[in-house]
Amino acid sequence: MNRRATLPTQFLNRELGILALNGRVLAMAADDAVPLLERLRFITIVSSNLDEFFEIRVAGLKEGIKLGLPEPGPDARPAAEVFEAVSREAHALVAAKYRLLNDIVLPALAREGIVFPRREEWNPAQRQWIREFFFRELLPVLTPIGLDPAHPFPRVFNKSLNFAVELEGRDAFGRGSRAAIVQAPRALPRLIRLPKAIAGGPYSFVFLSSILHAHVGELFAGMNVPGSYQFRVTRNSDLFVDEEEIKNLHTAVQGELLHRHFGDAVRLEVADNCSERMTEFLLQQFGLQPADLYRVEGPVNLYRLREVPDQVERPDLKYPPFQPGLAPAIDTDDLFGVLKKQDVLLHHPFQSFLPVIDFIRATANDPSVIAIKQTVYRTGTDSELMEILVDAARKGKEVTVVVELMARFDEEANLNWAARLEEVGAHVVYGVVGHKTHAKMALVVRREGDADGKVLRRYVHLSTGNYHPATARQYTDFGLMTANEDLCADVNEVFKQLTGLGRAGKMKHVWQSPFTLHRNIIAAIRGEAKLAAEGKPARIIAKMNSLLEPRIIEELYAASAAGVRIDLIVRGVCALKPGIAGLSENIRVRSIIGRFLEHSRVFYFQNGGSDEVYLASADWMDRNFFRRIELCFPVLDPALKRRVIREGLQPYLDDNCQAWEMAADGSYEQLKPRRRRRSAQEELLFTLATPT
Repeated sequence: MNRRATLPTQFLNRELGILALNGRVLAMAADDAVPLLERLRFITIVSSNLDEFFEIRVAGLKEGIKLGLPEPGPDARPAAEVFEAVSREAHALVAAKYRLLNDIVLPALAREGIVFPRREEWNPAQRQWIREFFFRELLPVLTPIGLDPAHPFPRVFNKSLNFAVELEGRDAFGRGSRAAIVQAPRALPRLIRLPKAIAGGPYSFVFLSSILHAHVGELFAGMNVPGSYQFRVTRNSDLFVDEEEIKNLHTAVQGELLHRHFGDAVRLEVADNCSERMTEFLLQQFGLQPADLYRVEGPVNLYRLREVPDQVERPDLKYPPFQPGLAPAIDTDDLFGVLKKQDVLLHHPFQSFLPVIDFIRATANDPSVIAIKQTVYRTGTDSELMEILVDAARKGKEVTVVVELMARFDEEANLNWAARLEEVGAHVVYGVVGHKTHAKMALVVRREGDADGKVLRRYVHLSTGNYHPATARQYTDFGLMTANEDLCADVNEVFKQLTGLGRAGKMKHVWQSPFTLHRNIIAAIRGEAKLAAEGKPARIIAKMNSLLEPRIIEELYAASAAGVRIDLIVRGVCALKPGIAGLSENIRVRSIIGRFLEHSRVFYFQNGGSDEVYLASADWMDRNFFRRIELCFPVLDPALKRRVIREGLQPYLDDNCQAWEMAADGSYEQLKPRRRRRSAQEELLFTLATPT
């Protein structure tokens, strides 16, 4: 097969794939087998995902249409055509989300004593308490803006809660504005729990929007309020940094963050009862078209409902808690002693993230440790690991941190950590302009031995996920801790590239983008195709978040045609079409959606029986291969290699509960167990973790 002859029709569209993924997530909220409060949480996850989808992907489509840019993806569909399809699918998904919330989830919660009373359902005691709450907590911080020649339409923050108010009459100055805008400060809670004495049940929550609706007239004394409608605008939130002109990345990112809240509008959400006149007025103010309008029955921001499961003490309505297990070889009192003898594999969240924290903590507390180097992509605003690095630098350790300032939506937190580290004398670098540092790696240097023969010894932690303890309990990821000299030398070479200048050195084991990862993946796929063509067994299993890079897809098509059996476990977007005769009949694609977000990247090549297993920070996407610094590293220990296959691949191929099989047209069908029920995540919890 000619690897360059793949037609655009043999690729699926990325944006539509993202919406399909969110449809699968929403199906978790519709599943009766999922605990009720977790079903609510899945609705909030879809809401958050859609926000980012509009902020980045739809914003990019609109920009492409406006500038007349060429077709953005390998499917070669014009941006206008993709936007039309995206708009149709997104409207259907949003409608399904609110139907599920209003018709299924909220009534089910009410039956469990968790209620969200509407304004017309408030009893006199509740109405009085809410009125007092409004005057005490809300009125002092609200700023109504009447629209007239002296008060133009205000700047509206990205995704903020606002009210468009229709007015009649004249104010104290004789002004006769027909409309006003009320912006809800972000500091105000979007959900208010009513006191038990008046709640009428165990848990009763009132939306901030309902309280403002009920009392908006208090802001416009003497005037009539025919209508008040909540709305929210979503804006383009992709940061733009001109890499040709940039002189200081820190300053450039800091400056761009100030503009993120006021990018071009891409979506308008309004209450379903918003009048046509007000709707048209808002669309005009934001420069949007009817296709950009989303009428919703309920709060315009369902993501704020994420607070509810944490406020409700009903363990029976949540996933059972668990205690992550420890890897059998781990001795937290002598971690470096263990690593001298053997590599340690960690499988999160089923196994504890604590050894990673201990590994970093040693930089501050172990007198033998003289230096640490670490990459930072996402750690969060409150990070124990970052505090440990600050402490280590303060105690005189040689601390080098590569901070990725362009980690989307974590830029501000990373800027703050960079400042903290610099204040205590750590070496802080910002990677390579034009290439995000997405590799997850830490290197510790210790001075070891007796007084007569002390030597420097290196230890490394490599991971498929971020140094973020919170997500380590929510995302599936693998981490490898090792003292292998070759792997440590490879990681040290990458740090040299990031902190200094010079040509990329040759590495023994690690595949790195943007240099060797793409060509080595292609070589591994072609190796399996060659074996298959010779009549030998050939097998590829690859688990990742997204599969989009055209050359890799072409190579997989060629390998399939040669007879290689290929299983792809792709949680999110997959542009490859499986099961097409003569093209991909030997390829199966499945997506696993469950309690935890599948995040690990695992690549298996049978390679004539040697069973090569790699873990990676990178998905198979253009950006990961060519515009990021990523690592793909082998699991060298035979026992650990078998563990990765046994825990990271085989259960996902056997899953018949949370697995969705992909068809050639890009649609997915959820599998149903016929006899024995198999759930990868549940089995891993049972075998690796401990219930609490």
